[in-house]
Formats: sequence, C-alpha cells, structure tokens
Amino acid sequence: MIQINDHFISLDKREKGSDIDFISHAHSDHISAAKSSKRILASRVTNELLREMRDIENQQEYEIPKEIRLINAGHILGSKQIVVNDEKNGRKVVYTGDYQLQKSRSCEAIEIEEADTLIVDSTYYQKDVEFDERNDVEDSIRYWTDLKLHDGIVLFGTYALGKAQELISILNENGVFPIVSKKISKVNGVYKRNGIKLDYTSAYEGNDDYQMVLRGNFVAVVENSILNTMAAALSELYNKRIYTAVATGFAKMMTFNTDVQFPLSDHADFRQCMDYINETGARKVLTYGPNRLALAENLVEKGYDAMPY
Repeated sequence: MIQINDHFISLDKREKGSDIDFISHAHSDHISAAKSSKRILASRVTNELLREMRDIENQQEYEIPKEIRLINAGHILGSKQIVVNDEKNGRKVVYTGDYQLQKSRSCEAIEIEEADTLIVDSTYYQKDVEFDERNDVEDSIRYWTDLKLHDGIVLFGTYALGKAQELISILNENGVFPIVSKKISKVNGVYKRNGIKLDYTSAYEGNDDYQMVLRGNFVAVVENSILNTMAAALSELYNKRIYTAVATGFAKMMTFNTDVQFPLSDHADFRQCMDYINETGARKVLTYGPNRLALAENLVEKGYDAMPY
C-alpha cells in the first residue's frame, strides 16, 4: 500500500486497511478489489470494461485527493499508472502495473514522469528475454496470414482484451477483416466507443457480411482457451486445412501447440524496464508482482537500488 496523508491506497489488489483501491487496468489478474471495494480508483475506460466484461459497477463516486494523479501506462486501453505527490515527506511515488514502451495500436502511449520512488511490474524479469521490433513482428503476422489464407482457414488464439484488438488492427492493414468470438466482440464494442477503429465480422453484432465471409477462406480471432476446440470444430465443419497461431510475448519463452507463434507483447521486457527506470530518474525501485524477487535481483546486479515491494 501507498500512504499519502490520511489515505491508504492498495495497488491492483484488495488489501486490509486500504481506503482507496487502485486498479491499473481491466485484466483479470489486476481486478480482485473490484467486486468488494467501495472506493475504486481507475480510469473511466477501465470502469467501462469492468461493466462490459465482468458486470462490475464502480460502486461509489468520490473526490480523488489532490495529491493523486493517473497517467497512461501504454498497456491496453484505459491502463493507467498512479502518481502520488507526498509533499509532507518531499517525495513523488509512481506505481505502474503492466506497461509497455513500444507504441500500441489500440491504446494511448505511455507517459513517463520523474519519480523518487518507482514501484514497477515484474512480468518479464529475465535478462535474456528481449522482444523484437514491433514493426517486424507485425510484418511477419501479415505475411504469414496472407500466405496461409490461400490454402485454408487461419485461426489466431489470443487474449480477448488488449491483444485481440492489436491483432485486428494489424490484420486490417492488409484488408483482412477477421471473424471474432462473442467475448472479443463485446470488448471491441468498448474500444470502438472510445475512438479505436477496428474492422471485423461477428455473428453477435448482426453484421450483414458475416455469412458471406464464411463461404471462402477466412481469418478468425478467438480466446486462447478455446483455440484447439475451435480448430477441431472448423476442420470438421469445412473440411479444410486449419492453420493455428498465437500472438504473445511468452512466445519468446514457451512453445505452443500451434503452427506458428508470434512474440507480440504489450509488456516491457527487462531492457525496456531499465530504460523506463532511467527515464523516471528514480533513486529507489520497488519491484511488484509474482516475479518481484527475481526482478529485484537482476536490477541490483545492474547497479540499481532495488528491492521487492
């Protein structure tokens, strides 16, 4: 928790004694406080996504203390960092949940502020994991998709929130309008209402061209959890070759049971983490999340004053 004057702020989870619960974004591993908290602090878009995806209402409007501001994290639409100006103790604290430095196609670019103490996410703590240039990954996705569409159906498995919208935008550049699942369709609606252009077809939105797309080879984007089931069903239904792919930063570390895997990430890798810390000028770094111990050790090895939060 961060304390500022009389306020105790929890960070992406419900903590005993907190009176404000900050939710950096709407991914499921960051919203544990959402159902029980009476004072959620999140962006307007995050609250909209919580309503659409989880049927969770921000229960109470309240005046945010003047010492607190939210700035963009660059991770997914609506993702924020929290900036706390502790004037009493002469310090500025910044916490970021998931974040990325490379420009996203479907959310606001990250904002970086100077800080005395930085609390930083630890998803990619490994020193030897370095993401490829985003343009190169996107080019590979489009090239492979066009190539396989000549011979069959292309099926992508990904996260319904954030990564699916990135994929749709990438595919749109080649004139490909993928079919999407019901869950992804619901998320897309929030993105479109907030000014993000996405072209796709869905059986759940009354698209006139949905049936027409199904008559030929097509691209579909579904959740990772149903990728294999959907591939088997499409193969039986259409008697065509089904080409499967995933798009995730974990493609740098794991092998998936698909035809191809693309390292498309919406996180910062270890090198980008160091770049981010350097830009904030933080003297003290606190690492946060499941890999906080390993990230702190690796940062100390690089000369940073770091410890687990």
